[in-house]
Amino acid sequence: MNDKNKLNSWILASRPKTLPAAVVPVLVGSALAVSYDKFYLPYSIVALLCALLIQIGTNFTNDLYDFLKGADSKQRKGPKRVLVSGLITVKQMKFGSVVLFGLAFLLGLYLVYSAGLVILWIGIISIFAGIIYTAGPFPLAYNGLGDLFVFVFFGIVGTMGTFYLHTQEFSILSFLVSLPVGALTTNILIVNNYRDVEEDRAAGKNTLAVYLGRNLTRLEFIIFLFLSYAVSLILFLKFDFNYWIFLPYITIPFTILLVRMLFTLNGEALNKTLELTAKFAGFYGLLFSAGLIL
Repeated sequence: MNDKNKLNSWILASRPKTLPAAVVPVLVGSALAVSYDKFYLPYSIVALLCALLIQIGTNFTNDLYDFLKGADSKQRKGPKRVLVSGLITVKQMKFGSVVLFGLAFLLGLYLVYSAGLVILWIGIISIFAGIIYTAGPFPLAYNGLGDLFVFVFFGIVGTMGTFYLHTQEFSILSFLVSLPVGALTTNILIVNNYRDVEEDRAAGKNTLAVYLGRNLTRLEFIIFLFLSYAVSLILFLKFDFNYWIFLPYITIPFTILLVRMLFTLNGEALNKTLELTAKFAGFYGLLFSAGLIL
């Protein structure tokens, strides 16, 4: 395989269409810091790089252990996986995961130097959680805890941690603004697991979708959509934000489309729903950030 094809394989393994999950927490946390007049661009840039490295490292680890445990096969309905396809070897994937998590740790040391040991612990726990998502004796994704992992780390921790970088404080407000981020990034995973319910059940990968079944998984998706919109109303009524905080409401027609797709599509057709759910999370995050600043 030539260098160009190898690079394309690594890009495929990074799952670029899902990367808004790493971008949005940093975007929203930074926007809240701007509203406090406490924003320093280098912090957000480094935090974004660390978030991307941790997510891609988690994706690599997920690819590796799903392959080793037999959860991925050539008959899978989702996008192509590089190990199953023979594009990258197990040894290479292990090395790639270590490199990415290592780079995230090293970059994060700048943030630790700037904002203190709290950031060190956030970074260490985030990297550890990314590894045990599919690895170790109790992999989160195989025991119904994947949704909770995404909600906490790509929502609450990512958003509040970014805000803390700029302000050195945690607050009820930073917690509230993290909830839509966690909800919509978790919805990306929900669609993925909803598509793969039968395959995951057969492989012993007990995702929350496997436990809940299709009907309750669709309900979970809808509840998270409602939560994302409810937070804007709370911010308007209780925290004196102006009408700009309702900017995300212009996406409501898009949510109706996503729900309709989830109820009517199956199998590989849901790959488009997965892609649109990730794009929706990114677009919502931009609008929500703008509302926080304005």
